[in-house]
Amino acid sequence: MAESWALVRALAVGVLIGGVFYGGLWWTVRRSLSIRHPGAWILGSFMLRTSVALGGFYLAARDDWRALLTCFLGFLIARIGVTRLTRASLNYPSDLLQGRPQP
Repeated sequence: MAESWALVRALAVGVLIGGVFYGGLWWTVRRSLSIRHPGAWILGSFMLRTSVALGGFYLAARDDWRALLTCFLGFLIARIGVTRLTRASLNYPSDLLQGRPQP
């Protein structure tokens, strides 16, 4: 029973890590469109998001490959969720490049 709770906790941690990672990616891309040095911003964001994700995976695994796999599954579930949540507020790049007004 305790083992199943550990896997549920690993899944929840994976969803949280994925939400931070992919939500941060979405925020970084949107922010990089309006700043002076987007390359440095994107690189710094990548390093921070990757460090948080790897550290979270390490802590969630606790020397158990099943917990690591479950955490990664939660990470992928968060990717789907963040993609669906952010799709509604997407400004299409072709509209931005052609100077069309944004809704």
